[in-house]
Amino acid sequence: MTITVTGATGHLGQLILRELKGQDVRAVARRPEAVDGVAARLGDYDRPETLADALAGTDTLVFVSASEAGKRLPQHRAVVDAAIEAKVGRIVYTSITHADTNSIPLAPEHKATEELIKASGIPYTFLRNNWYIENYTGNLGATVENGAVLGAAGNGRIAAATRADFAAAAAVVATTEGHENKAYELGGDRAFTLTELAEAISQRFGKPVVYRDLPADEYQAALESFGVPAGFAHVLAQVDVTIAQGSLDVVTGDLSRLIGRPTTTVAEFLQKL
Repeated sequence: MTITVTGATGHLGQLILRELKGQDVRAVARRPEAVDGVAARLGDYDRPETLADALAGTDTLVFVSASEAGKRLPQHRAVVDAAIEAKVGRIVYTSITHADTNSIPLAPEHKATEELIKASGIPYTFLRNNWYIENYTGNLGATVENGAVLGAAGNGRIAAATRADFAAAAAVVATTEGHENKAYELGGDRAFTLTELAEAISQRFGKPVVYRDLPADEYQAALESFGVPAGFAHVLAQVDVTIAQGSLDVVTGDLSRLIGRPTTTVAEFLQKL
């Protein structure tokens, strides 16, 4: 069985490839020369003409969603069209928590993509990934130095897990049977608030760190002051508004069941840094 992983040079794609080591796997990327260890083909979501050849001969496609919010739908449509043309046997798509009903601003593109995949007639599995813990640790040094985690999520709980946990689940679904036409709500075994995140960071590094809850517009302004583009800063601020309303407080146990172990906690992840 040939497994193809798209978005193979991204953070999640690389981890999925690592999990699939030893399988008949190949990578698809806009820069195939940057892929190590497996055969790679050129496949660019923004260049539909590259995709059908890239997916030819694929039994199971691990379709890693594009990274640019607001641009995903035409990119994803191109991948689904190419999968139909290439006669792909199955699609495993990385979606978002409750994509079909979630108020989070990132959900509509994922919902539309799921609908495209269903309409294709190709058997599918939707991996509805919750937030990555890494979303909060990319600039951890500044967080510790400033003594604050900023956000607009109030006391909303987030069932985040690590990218490695989600990658492990993708590999299990890609290599085992019984997942056809299912949607898994994947996330951590225990949801946490940003106050609890700040406490965990404080304990790990031995410095006081607190969660500073801001109005959405002030949080957006803070993000822009850190160099985040205005449009994306607005999306992130609105994501936090929905988190306060419970958009990511979804604990199902699906992820730990698939990977056969408890999900990585925030404290465990921080300890490895």
